[in-house]
Amino acid sequence: MVEVCILAGGLSTRMGADKARVRLGRWTLLGHVRAAAAETGWKVRVIREDLVERCGPLGGVLTGMLTSRAEVMVFLSCDMPFVTARWLKKLVRVRKASGAKAVFTEQDSLVGFPFVLMRECAEMVETQRVKGEFSLQALAKVLKVERVAVTEREAWRIMNVNTPEALEEARGKHRTSNIER
Repeated sequence: MVEVCILAGGLSTRMGADKARVRLGRWTLLGHVRAAAAETGWKVRVIREDLVERCGPLGGVLTGMLTSRAEVMVFLSCDMPFVTARWLKKLVRVRKASGAKAVFTEQDSLVGFPFVLMRECAEMVETQRVKGEFSLQALAKVLKVERVAVTEREAWRIMNVNTPEALEEARGKHRTSNIER
């Protein structure tokens, strides 16, 4: 069973407002992400409160893993309004084909959202939290992840909207794309 966990519990300090509630067109950023996740046909959950606070996205990942019954979890953040079900399904297909425990999206040699983790990775995520290693880069390193590179042409699909400037850029992309939401 696959489950999508959308992390929406951050402080949104760079945006200056709750990113999940910021509007892009007719929908909120979270609404865009939720719609794309729902198109996969998998169970979708929004994680608004972390079981362990103050450890960045790792807290949301750990919360998702500890509160899920799924064997495979797809993680993405609430500020990725252009992500597609197609990309999420691709990550899960790569995980299955490779047998990897973790598959991360890679752009410019850095890993990030969205990514896929097997349930068995929960112990390593907890170990990273205990060690104070909260970055996704550090997690990917210890998990020895499979990486799926984003092409320059599709990079806007995984764009994070976490500043007012990024929001203006996203509004421009939204106006010029075919996205109806």
